[in-house]
Amino acid sequence: MPQNARIRPLCHHCDGFPAVAVTTGQRTPNGQRQTITATCPACHGTGHAIPDAALVRAAR
Repeated sequence: MPQNARIRPLCHHCDGFPAVAVTTGQRTPNGQRQTITATCPACHGTGHAIPDAALVRAAR
């Protein structure tokens, strides 16, 4: 018998892509592009609209 899993809505700010690599325009000493990782400030890098802690509190 299948379990009912609650589907969490995606974050409207990042559309489910919470972390991206952004190039700085510079190169490393071995010739690769230097990148930084940027996370979505709205979902704090989870990709979902509802934070995990809120789901835990709602389940109690």
